[in-house]
Amino acid sequence: MGCITSKHGGGRPVTDSPVPVVRKNGHGFTLSSSSSKHQPERLEVDKDDEKLGENGKIINPKKSRDLRKSKRDGSGRKSGSFSFKLGFSQRFVEAEQVAAGWPAWLSSAAGEAVHGWVPLQADAFEKLDKIGQGTYSNVFKAREVETGRLVALKKVRFDNFQPESIRFMAREITILRRLNHPNVMKLEGVITSRFSSTIYLVFEYMEHDLAGLSSCPDINFTEAQVKCYMKQLLMGLEHCHLRGVMHRDIKASNILVNNQGILKLGDFGLANILTSKNKNQLTSRVVTLWYRPPELLMGSTSYEVSVDLWSVGCVFAEVLMGKPILKGRTEVEQLHKIFKLCGSPPDEYWKKMKLPHSTMFKPQHPYESCLQQRCKDIPSTALDLLEILLSVEPHKRGTASSSLMSEVNLR
Repeated sequence: MGCITSKHGGGRPVTDSPVPVVRKNGHGFTLSSSSSKHQPERLEVDKDDEKLGENGKIINPKKSRDLRKSKRDGSGRKSGSFSFKLGFSQRFVEAEQVAAGWPAWLSSAAGEAVHGWVPLQADAFEKLDKIGQGTYSNVFKAREVETGRLVALKKVRFDNFQPESIRFMAREITILRRLNHPNVMKLEGVITSRFSSTIYLVFEYMEHDLAGLSSCPDINFTEAQVKCYMKQLLMGLEHCHLRGVMHRDIKASNILVNNQGILKLGDFGLANILTSKNKNQLTSRVVTLWYRPPELLMGSTSYEVSVDLWSVGCVFAEVLMGKPILKGRTEVEQLHKIFKLCGSPPDEYWKKMKLPHSTMFKPQHPYESCLQQRCKDIPSTALDLLEILLSVEPHKRGTASSSLMSEVNLR
């Protein structure tokens, strides 16, 4: 459908960039260029764990067996409702996972995340280059030894085996296992070590991200290419939302593109599963500032998937215009920029939403939207969709499905 690929002069692979890049990529890391190349090395655990040898493990869903089918309670009876029976069942599952090769610290804190997956040997991969780093993670370009296929290894360290930190990462694993779509990054495995506070998440390798492509001065997206990318993004997001998953950190650098023009939504580190129980007790401290919707900036803890649609609108504008459209330095400045561009909400909105910081942020005089004037050079059908996605009232943003059916004709 006209998506840009390397043959069209696409953005360079992140490992070949001649200058440092300091944005967060959809593998969940900050990209950093490296001019030095080195010989491949077999994947190892941390220095503290080198004595473990074969204890480092990697799981692979393709070769896994469902432990629930192959191993059963010797009594052959269903678990009772008594607490001691439930406790025994939990201990049995943990013992089963440890016997399969999982470390006890992971099984006890978040065994449900890896339940049913069987570990393989850690030396199935060899590191090629370190391609990025973040506060809690490093990412490596690696090769699968048996097939030669390239992958990305996201290395995450936990402090002192703290259960909360482990469960936070386990939530990302659980969510990724729930999703299965061509436009969503696929988790292919997890490497663990019995005594290290580190795990590796194994993903397919993607050469580019949308932030790098859209900011490249040599690239001017055609209308067909923009449609192609937006269709893929919205189809991946539609799948997430239908599966009850809010991404909560959609931005151009978390949207990855390979050399064939296939786009995939990545980095589910802030994602959550929306349920009736947690609907009114969510955190507002999510979504990168330039892509954060106004209700989160005003402290809302009761929101739905519409927060993702706002972020998609910001990405849409960025692809169309070649740069981020809302670049605030603080939360107050970001909200002010939103109201100046998209207009401020009507009085009914402030009364209905009951936002924690609404009185602090409500402008003294209402703003009218100037989005059409700011984006006068983009096609009218694209502008219509952009106005919907960047509605300051969440219920007016529609859904990923309705955006796909818009006059832009993304279907």
